[in-house]
Amino acid sequence: METPGQPADQGLPPPGAAAGLTRPEEWSQLLSSYSHIVLVANSAAVDVAALRTQYPPTALFVFFNRVFKVLDQPFRGHALLVSRGQPRGSNIVYRGEVEEVLSFFETADFLGIMNIRLNAEERLNTAADFKNAPTGHLDLLGHFDDFYTAGKTPTSGFAVTVWLSELRLASMITLAGFSARRTEQWRVVSVHDWTFEQVFLRLMARLGRIAIHGGVGVNAYRALAERFPEIPPAEIALTASEVLSERLSNTDSEVDKLISLTSFIRAADNLLRGLKPGFLKRRSNRS
Repeated sequence: METPGQPADQGLPPPGAAAGLTRPEEWSQLLSSYSHIVLVANSAAVDVAALRTQYPPTALFVFFNRVFKVLDQPFRGHALLVSRGQPRGSNIVYRGEVEEVLSFFETADFLGIMNIRLNAEERLNTAADFKNAPTGHLDLLGHFDDFYTAGKTPTSGFAVTVWLSELRLASMITLAGFSARRTEQWRVVSVHDWTFEQVFLRLMARLGRIAIHGGVGVNAYRALAERFPEIPPAEIALTASEVLSERLSNTDSEVDKLISLTSFIRAADNLLRGLKPGFLKRRSNRS
């Protein structure tokens, strides 16, 4: 219970508290102070201003890398930035976007940067690389190898969500904008297994391990099993998988035709992109 005259978020970690953290237990202690941990995907489905008003002052909002995709003004509230290592290091470092990204947290209670890596080829950055912003590290090398799709790598959002759920914090872990939907402006990179991640996250939500902002839709197949109890649920699942496999196979065939038909257009597009000045390339990448 709050003491009269004290702010609702008193007792939470101070700004910059992520600096120097490296061990999972250190991160666990830091994050356990918050009532909610809201992971905000870089997605067109996110309205950060509206999202901020729906959670208490004791909520921590976790953003990922190039936050100008979802923020158009400085964020006010408790915040943490997750920056994924790449073979060249964090993309906001090698793109020269650190100052721009950090400018969105100047008015926030900003814990700092959680610099993570998942694979051996990914490289962590120093605080100096992040313009001396408070920086901690989380090395999850091999953490997902025993269950994630072979030949694919988890997205940062998926990795942090699963890792947080394994900490068994009292905090409510909530996902906002984790739709994995491809649009004209938003890419779905093929190095990740988006279908696997969506299935896993929805299962975790239905088990109560995490929450999905806006809720999880009603499962029509579960309703089907309840309506026709004589059909075993396993049979429904196998039949649904069979139909989905056939539909994906047909889609792949049509996509192959489109790739062949548009090869000239893509070649011209690549040529034009190569001729663009650097500042125009950055602007197009934000769309």
